[in-house]
Amino acid sequence: MGRCAGRQLTGRMTQMTQDTARNMTVVVTGATGRTGGRVARAAGAAGLTVRAASRATGFDWGDRSTWAQALRGADAAYLAYPTDVGSPEAARAVGEIAREAVGLGVRRLVLLSARGEERALPTEKGLRESGAQWTIVRAAWFAQNFSEGPLVEELRLGGGLVFPAAEGVREPFVDVRDIADVVVAALTSGDRYVGQEIDVTGPRLLTWGEAIAEIAGATGRGLTYRSVPAREYHAHLTAFGVPPQEADFLVELFEELLDGRNAHLSDGVREVLGREPRDFTDFAREAAGAGTWG
Repeated sequence: MGRCAGRQLTGRMTQMTQDTARNMTVVVTGATGRTGGRVARAAGAAGLTVRAASRATGFDWGDRSTWAQALRGADAAYLAYPTDVGSPEAARAVGEIAREAVGLGVRRLVLLSARGEERALPTEKGLRESGAQWTIVRAAWFAQNFSEGPLVEELRLGGGLVFPAAEGVREPFVDVRDIADVVVAALTSGDRYVGQEIDVTGPRLLTWGEAIAEIAGATGRGLTYRSVPAREYHAHLTAFGVPPQEADFLVELFEELLDGRNAHLSDGVREVLGREPRDFTDFAREAAGAGTWG
């Protein structure tokens, strides 16, 4: 293909994406949450009409009677289950909401799933069997887990982090903004990503201790990391206010996921967005500059 023809094709694809966005209403579940909030902002910036679906707008994953109001008249939906995608409740709810969405004419669905989590496979299966035009985005551990949620207070007030990841376990921490950009690209690229699973990671592997060291360098504080067995971490979870039954599930999940299975990089961000994923160092500097860790 000649250079001019390539420019023409790129221009047509850009116009197609803009046209798709102008005519698309997307339901964003968890629109006030860690990923949903960023998906909503990225979708709005891309020209999509965003319909926020959260408890604040009357949507409740646990109350099926609230789903139709959120879905009716929309073209697409981003599905992010609020606890863990691998829970039995997620498998049931995602399958049911996907089928209801299809029945209401919302055929384009993107599910946030977890990279390497075998417990998430029933939830993914429920989406696949719904009749939807589906895409699954499997994400590595979020960089923003260190800057939002219960770990923030531990880092700010406790001077370090206790977590059930062994010193040698490495993870390609992904910036949630990259997840949001991939989701929006999947929604606005026609059929290109229909029926696909997209793995998204950061650009390099870090241990939890190395991640905390990067945050320490960005903040100028002497933060430390201590690894504990997953069973011992149960007490930390309940201290954070996690219900005991949910804490039991998370402990089992950590025992499964934090065994090194995710210590490899994926090209999903680069292949979908045409750029490298954001680096953890940049995330740490930006969050430190915003005063996240005091």
